[in-house]
Amino acid sequence: MFKSVFIKYVTAFLLINISCMLLMTSIITSIISTYSTNVKSRTLERAALYVYNTVNEGLERRDMKDDLALYLAVNPETVHSYLDSVSINVDEIVMLMVDHNGRIVLSGGADESDRFCGTDGILDYGEQVAYMPADYLENLKNNDSYKEITTFDGMFESEYLVYSVPFRDINGNFAGAVVASSHNSDMNILLSGMSKTIFMSTLWLMLAVLVVTYFISERLVSPIRAMSRAAKSFAKGQFDVRLPVRGKDEIAELVVAFNNMASSLASNEEMRRLFLANVSHDLRTPMTTISGFIDGILDGAIPKEKHEYYLGVIASEVRRLSRLVSALLDITKIQAGERKFTSVNFDICEMCRQVLISSEQRIEEKSLDVEFECDSDNMYALGDTDAIHQIVYNLMDNAIKFSNVGGKYKIKITENGQKIFTSVYNEGEGIPEADLPFVFDRFYKSDRSRGLDKTGVGLGLYIAKTIIDAHGETISVESEHGKWCRFTFTLSKGTSPRQTNLLGRPDSRE
Repeated sequence: MFKSVFIKYVTAFLLINISCMLLMTSIITSIISTYSTNVKSRTLERAALYVYNTVNEGLERRDMKDDLALYLAVNPETVHSYLDSVSINVDEIVMLMVDHNGRIVLSGGADESDRFCGTDGILDYGEQVAYMPADYLENLKNNDSYKEITTFDGMFESEYLVYSVPFRDINGNFAGAVVASSHNSDMNILLSGMSKTIFMSTLWLMLAVLVVTYFISERLVSPIRAMSRAAKSFAKGQFDVRLPVRGKDEIAELVVAFNNMASSLASNEEMRRLFLANVSHDLRTPMTTISGFIDGILDGAIPKEKHEYYLGVIASEVRRLSRLVSALLDITKIQAGERKFTSVNFDICEMCRQVLISSEQRIEEKSLDVEFECDSDNMYALGDTDAIHQIVYNLMDNAIKFSNVGGKYKIKITENGQKIFTSVYNEGEGIPEADLPFVFDRFYKSDRSRGLDKTGVGLGLYIAKTIIDAHGETISVESEHGKWCRFTFTLSKGTSPRQTNLLGRPDSRE
């Protein structure tokens, strides 16, 4: 059940909301209860002190400070009037006068007081006598005042807040007390009603937010579900699934990134298929040629005077296979991070001249109009000489391969700030505009018909791009299909031999 993100999300929300509701209810009721109790305590304190002070004045006038019980017995109506007068200003208050034994001798205030001393609030000693609970009386004897919430051992029908002030004789002994009390039922009703109100309000709010949360979470989760289904399709090799983009938030950005990933996977899958087709073709064709000619020589089908010619063809096909294997090994090393590049100073102009000279025969075969342009005779750059030589050879070889007969073939090396720009230009087939963004991709081969390029497998430019990236430089291509093409790469400017003893020597391999 809790495997779903939506269920987890909604459950967490409900738990948090309920916890907040309970905490809020507890805090509010506690604050209100404390405040109400404090207000009622101050009211009862004032009432008790009023009666206490008034009775004390009477004791002093009559010189009866040591005999409170006698004073109450002689003046019950007067003291009772004091008790009743308090209830004029304070509703639901019960006032009691207690003698030194804890016996309730006078009561006044609310109707609840009648249960202690009859209807007139004055104790008739022939009636049943009510006493304060022993524990309460003990606390009262030991304090200047005492407050407690109690039922007086069942004398009150519900809990009352009781505030008492004791009288003491001239020796400090307990002589009696005035007790002011008021029931807490109104507060309990208020707190109960408040709790219900908070609960119902929170419940409705929670219901409303739950509905909103459902739609929000559904909007968040549904694209994830769709991506999960699409990912399962990718696992089966189906890369044509795309998700609709709604809005411009983070989820929309995630969907866009997911669709881009799907397009990249589809492109890589297409490149993989093309690569396998190209590699299969490039492996099968020379192997078929080699096998056929060797069988012909062994069977005697090819005359001896032709052996040298056909062995030359076999050698050419073997070199073709060797180039393919080398390219695949380069790819493997680059992807595994095993190929390390060491930057040294070298003369980029001299390197390009050597590669150009090594291609002289092929240039003459196509009668190319060659231009070689450098800002100066010697220009020094920083880079791994073997790796840069591989790039230069690949670009210049491709330019010759795809040039028109008699077309222009131009090598240009310029300096701009701290960068050396090397470009290779040729007039020929060029590259279609739609293919330009993919030229440096793995396994990509623009000449899919294989009509012009019968030797490559679409890895040379990917290797060149990887090498240039490892140097922290850039490589780019410009082309007008059917007319011309130009590849340009950059290198950091190096120092001449006159400025440093560290001089890299260009690779002279052809």
